[in-house]
Amino acid sequence: MPYFTKLLLLIFCLVLLVESRKHRRRRWTSHLDVQRASHILKKNQDLTKALKGKIQLLKIDEHDFTMRPAFGGPAIPVGVDVQVESLDSISEVDMDFTMTLYLRHYWKDERLSFHSTSNKSMTFDGRLVKKIWVPDVFFVHSKRSFIHDTTTDNIMLRVFPDGHVLYSMRVTVTAMCNMDFSRFPLDSQTCSLELESYAYTDEDLMLYWKNGNESLKTDEKISLSQFLIQKFHTTSRLAFYSSTGWYNRLYINFTLRRHIFFFLLQTYFPATLMVMLSWVSFWIDRRAVPARVSLGITTVLTMSTIITGVNASMPRVSYIKAVDIYLWVSFVFVFLSVLEYAAVNYLTTVQERKERKLRERFSCSCGIPHSKTMMLDGNYSESDANSLAGYTRNQMVPEEEKPEKVVVHLAMSNESNSSRKRGLKGHVGLRIIQNTHAIDKYSRLIFPGTYIVFNLIYWSVFS
Repeated sequence: MPYFTKLLLLIFCLVLLVESRKHRRRRWTSHLDVQRASHILKKNQDLTKALKGKIQLLKIDEHDFTMRPAFGGPAIPVGVDVQVESLDSISEVDMDFTMTLYLRHYWKDERLSFHSTSNKSMTFDGRLVKKIWVPDVFFVHSKRSFIHDTTTDNIMLRVFPDGHVLYSMRVTVTAMCNMDFSRFPLDSQTCSLELESYAYTDEDLMLYWKNGNESLKTDEKISLSQFLIQKFHTTSRLAFYSSTGWYNRLYINFTLRRHIFFFLLQTYFPATLMVMLSWVSFWIDRRAVPARVSLGITTVLTMSTIITGVNASMPRVSYIKAVDIYLWVSFVFVFLSVLEYAAVNYLTTVQERKERKLRERFSCSCGIPHSKTMMLDGNYSESDANSLAGYTRNQMVPEEEKPEKVVVHLAMSNESNSSRKRGLKGHVGLRIIQNTHAIDKYSRLIFPGTYIVFNLIYWSVFS
């Protein structure tokens, strides 16, 4: 029993020893944390003091920055360069484009110069911009624009010891672009983004491209769904306002060429297929009225739908576009195919009515055999007509018949074969109109040939 008691006391002493060591270790760790925190706080205070010292080097409070640098002297030159980040959209209906870019200004303000042996420059965010003078550049003909502010305002200000300043911002702007759709969709558009000082004329501020055409940089990944970006380039010239004077204006010009493949699939191919479908009626029997009429109406309505769909996505311009020429000419071809069947049907009805009257008049009293009488339906051949030319008045009509029935004999047997052939050659157009089968036959050649010629002229002019 005493042995068991000594064992318990030994275990208790070991537990106390371990707990005391843990407690000392916690105290030591907390002490180190306090020392580390105090060191970091002291370091931050030193950085803050250093930052205050930097701002004090700029001497912001000693100058009036509401006035431009060298106020009262020559115009201050302000260089500009731009890096285009993205060309977001081109709207034909609104005639505008949206672009995101990095806009940078370079100028010299001796009031911001400072002496430093360790710093080549000092960089600040947008909060310092409100305390110093910066160029008041704006976008001419812009509809909407804003500076990105996620997570803070995307503005950077960098000041060099000699007073040179770099002012950069990230901007998205939607600007107007006057487009010409006379060759749409085989067109190219040239748009421009214009920069200009709002308050300072060319006597106070001179805007210029810092490195000429090299001042404009573009992202290689820029692409648009409907356009191919051909080139970017810069220009500059003076702009005059009657009330305020002359201003320096900078231009960012870019040329876009429209992709044609989308419109070939959505507009040109369907229109061409509808025209070709309307030609199918020329091979359908003229007596199949429901088939030919329904086919013609379907193609006409489909062409109307295509024209309406194209114009719905375009601005309501007052001039004719290239696509309008193609669609309306195709519509005319489809409509003419409907009129062609109307002419065939009408002439067939007129001819059958005349033949019916002739058969009713000479069905009983005519001396011509029945087989010869059936040739009066307008479909007799030249050999059949020649066989009738040998009949005389005595052979065809008895003497006791009435005089008006001799007209058949006179019409069938003219003076001679040679004079009859000359009469037929002189009235080829009349024979085509009277023979309704010939209208369909010639339409099978005239319609496709004319449409092919139109396509050759159209694509050679507009492509």
